Amino acid sequence: MKQAIVARTDLGMGQGKLAAQVAHASLQAYESAGSSARGDWKSGGQKKVVLKGAGESQLQELADQARREGLPYALVRDAGHTQLEPGTLTALAVGPGAENVVDKVTGELSLY
Repeated sequence: MKQAIVARTDLGMGQGKLAAQVAHASLQAYESAGSSARGDWKSGGQKKVVLKGAGESQLQELADQARREGLPYALVRDAGHTQLEPGTLTALAVGPGAENVVDKVTGELSLY
């Protein structure tokens, strides 16, 4: 079991902002997963990777792929209280799901 979080590199988010957006995405996708996937991922060490995303359109395309594969996913939009405009799409989490299926969606991306 694995979860992949794709964070946009084109926004110039500070390290703290990036960490918060990745955490939001991870938790939201986890909460949208079925109880079996949540339990398997949690008991298996909660494997996750953070990957580089080029922009909003790429995150949207990856979310569509995740949906087609039947994976839980979450798109995160910033509230706009600090560095970004309200509603800015910042991150996408894919999974938790079977590692080979998550990799079908995100396997071509580079580590952040």
